[in-house]
Amino acid sequence: MRDKPDLVAGAGGMGAPHDAPLLRIEGLSRRFGTLQALQDVSLELWPGEVHCLLGENGAGKSTLCNLVFGVHAPDTGAMVFNGQPWRPRSPAEALSHGIAMVHQHFSLVPDLSVVDNLLLGQASGVLDRKRWAAKLDTMRERYGLALDPWALIQDLSVGERQRVEIVKCLIREPRLLVLDEPTAVLLPEEISALLAVCERVAAQGCGVMLVTHKLAEIRQVARRATVLRGGRVAARSEAPTQEIDLLVRAMIQRDLAEPAAAAPAMPVPMAPVEAGSAVPEPALMADGLSVRDADGVLRLDKFTLMVAPGEIVAVAGVEGNGQSELGAVLSGMLAPTEGRFFLDGNEMTGRPPRVLTQAGCGVVPEDRHALACVTGMSVAENIMLDRLHHFRRFGLLDRAAMKSAAQALMTRFDVRAASPDVAFGGLSGGNQQKAVLARELTLDPLRFLLAAQPTRGLDVGAVEAIYNHIRSAAARGVGVLLISSELDELLSVAHRVVVLYRGRIMGICRADHNERQRIGAWMAGQQEHTA
Repeated sequence: MRDKPDLVAGAGGMGAPHDAPLLRIEGLSRRFGTLQALQDVSLELWPGEVHCLLGENGAGKSTLCNLVFGVHAPDTGAMVFNGQPWRPRSPAEALSHGIAMVHQHFSLVPDLSVVDNLLLGQASGVLDRKRWAAKLDTMRERYGLALDPWALIQDLSVGERQRVEIVKCLIREPRLLVLDEPTAVLLPEEISALLAVCERVAAQGCGVMLVTHKLAEIRQVARRATVLRGGRVAARSEAPTQEIDLLVRAMIQRDLAEPAAAAPAMPVPMAPVEAGSAVPEPALMADGLSVRDADGVLRLDKFTLMVAPGEIVAVAGVEGNGQSELGAVLSGMLAPTEGRFFLDGNEMTGRPPRVLTQAGCGVVPEDRHALACVTGMSVAENIMLDRLHHFRRFGLLDRAAMKSAAQALMTRFDVRAASPDVAFGGLSGGNQQKAVLARELTLDPLRFLLAAQPTRGLDVGAVEAIYNHIRSAAARGVGVLLISSELDELLSVAHRVVVLYRGRIMGICRADHNERQRIGAWMAGQQEHTA
């Protein structure tokens, strides 16, 4: 399946040749109820290589990783790891044999500190927390992944929690490193640093399995790649950096549309205002919004911005720099300590989410499970959550009409489920996100859209579809504030970029790939400039 591997340094000795795969997977299959998650999957991962695993949401990537890591057991098939038959009974067994994994969903204990989460499973007896805190300083210096060792997990942002997961793996110096989309919430410089770490780890003889949807990451580090579709191997590549287009076609069964990669046109200018006519109101006007947390720490510092109708403004920055607080204020979940904001000319400061929805504000929150859905309810009920009154007849809910309307939106937004009746919690993460977007983007009227991390966990085809829907909303005159840590995506879809660092605006510029270096510097807090 592969040419003889290069000489690498590692457990076999400096420069010793590896004549067998580190991990061999042969004919693995796994079913969950009626869902065939994997079917006859085979691949090899060699010492000294970064092997990228690609596929749409629901293609079976996470299931395959979980079989390797001992979360689930295969129904059929076999694995060989480090020359020995491999059928782990638990993640603890996998860790003890040198396999570490960063999961797509967090595996942290929220009411413990960062350092205590690192100690779990790695220390016993008298716990030397200071020594482990010092290790965190070493990890920060080596990889640029800064963490407060004494902070509670529950007080961290989503991005900071992801960094804890990554450090938990790197600190073990594993033999096989499995990374399930690890870079979603990192600085551009941190992403490059983490990918460089993958290469350094591989150069020492370790194998790296990297699950990613980001084509730039494949180009940078992939030695080989395997594409899953519908639980089966759809394609393999021995030269993925030269075969990106082929991999994308194998993954989504079509080419990506050219407009998805192109910078958007600027908003259509408003028609000239005649004398005596009312001046069109901004979709959003934020005036000096500030937020202090319970300890008095300033999390958002005098955020001031206007978003015009039809304009897409992106908020960039490493998570934990005020984006969550900004989203909470604008969605009615948190009252600002200072400042005001207006939607379409109407003050909405401190108003509850229901009033914001009635005013035409669509919200896609960064934590869909906590804020955007009720997992125990059906897909149809979640999609129609803010418009159930449309389906009441004689005081009763017309479920047939609701299901029909929900099915139409599911088809339009490619929400994949057996029926509108299935529990929302049973959908994959990507399909849950698409269902939330289907509800918020079809709000009537929709005047302003707040979208926080709308493409997290989505494959390249779904990302393209989501941004096409957001572009279409902007073309209809909807103002959009887009919060994301995916800088390349922001530069491709937005008109302007605002960079937050430690709660304040570091700079504003036109969304242009030529500005990437300057934006990256702002995100790192290296300079202050407003253009």
